[in-house]
Amino acid sequence: MTIIATNRRAGFDYALGEHYEAGLVLTGSEVKSVKTGHASLKGSFVTVKGDELYLTNALIPRYAHAHKDTKHDDTRPKKLLLRKREIRSLIGKYRTEGLTLVPIKLYTRKQLVKLEFSIGKGKKKYDKRADMGKRDAKRRIDRAMRS
Repeated sequence: MTIIATNRRAGFDYALGEHYEAGLVLTGSEVKSVKTGHASLKGSFVTVKGDELYLTNALIPRYAHAHKDTKHDDTRPKKLLLRKREIRSLIGKYRTEGLTLVPIKLYTRKQLVKLEFSIGKGKKKYDKRADMGKRDAKRRIDRAMRS
């Protein structure tokens, strides 16, 4: 498993819950671009359209060595491949509980490109400050224990 892109702000901005793994529908030049490490999940999110899930606003630039006529929109929505049962349960949680589907990392498993995403609830400013305080306190305790 080779990790290509991670969304580092996901854990800071959201309280993450269950994790899911989904395949992506990509064109040939997008796959080559992803496998060479050119992808970004910064500012991306998972949206629901009908009974399908899409990765929106993820940047996958054009493959550098692709044919000149090969054109695609870098941030086009990419369809996620999940089982119907999983999609139904995610849509139910998404709509009733007001949760967000947050992409966490993009990676390859064998020759396939996969996306790991999670159900998240947005953190308020005071939640973020409390988490930072806990992290700092843990760091101080660890330092004291070492010396």
